[in-house]
Amino acid sequence: MPSGLHARQPPVADVHVHYKWSQSDVTSPQQALAVLERHNVALAVVIGTPAELALQLAEQRPEKIIAIWSPYRSGGDWQRWTRDPEVLVRARAALASGAYRGIGELHLIGGFVPAADTPVIAGLLALAAEYRVPILLHTELSRADYLIDLCQAHPRTQILWAHAGAILPPEQVDQALQSCPNLWAELSARDPWRFVGNPVTDAEGALLPSWRALIERWPDRFMIGTDPVWPVEQLDSWDQADSGWDEYARFLAFHHRWLSQLDHRIAGKIRLHNALRLFGRAQP
Repeated sequence: MPSGLHARQPPVADVHVHYKWSQSDVTSPQQALAVLERHNVALAVVIGTPAELALQLAEQRPEKIIAIWSPYRSGGDWQRWTRDPEVLVRARAALASGAYRGIGELHLIGGFVPAADTPVIAGLLALAAEYRVPILLHTELSRADYLIDLCQAHPRTQILWAHAGAILPPEQVDQALQSCPNLWAELSARDPWRFVGNPVTDAEGALLPSWRALIERWPDRFMIGTDPVWPVEQLDSWDQADSGWDEYARFLAFHHRWLSQLDHRIAGKIRLHNALRLFGRAQP
């Protein structure tokens, strides 16, 4: 059982966890699992790069860890995956195996984003609907329009929006949630250290009024994640390990702080229950 300070924190669902080739050199599967246990993580959604690395965690704790399938096999694949027709073949095989219960994280970033109906993008969204699993999308664009078009073109697909749009302000996130009933948003990296231009809190950790209003308007559509990648600016450097797991406590503490400022029923949904429902782990 968790002990000490972390035992006093309620259980959480972390819907944005990475276990990458650049992390495995410095953080073993056993060490990563111990971090999750110390922080009372009841559900962790893990993205492996390559995808098989997520299974090293999920196979040891299947009751707590969900592996989702990523097309990325090395750091640079986040720029290339939309042009690789083999992605669809590999994705279908991965989902058919039953080892993976989702797809992602898929990066759709300004300067690299093709049309939304590109065969690989549309094909993965269709596969997610076919296998009834969520798909985690990271969009980094100046408006929510692209994401809205995707959601509306694939209404049967459960889309989880990484970082709630990353750089987008709350009014754009609100527009997307209004437009897409099949969309959920997670708030990983919306902290003072990463998407610094638009965090959800002020410098003292107080939830900003605009974000509070948005979250309270959509209490069933938000979740949290740590996205343990660090340092952000190196982005899979070939000669330096990713120490994101060493930062896990800091990233999760950020969420505990702002969640404590909400009504406890809303906080409980965002901290745990929304994710349990989306990923099929809710109690009947």
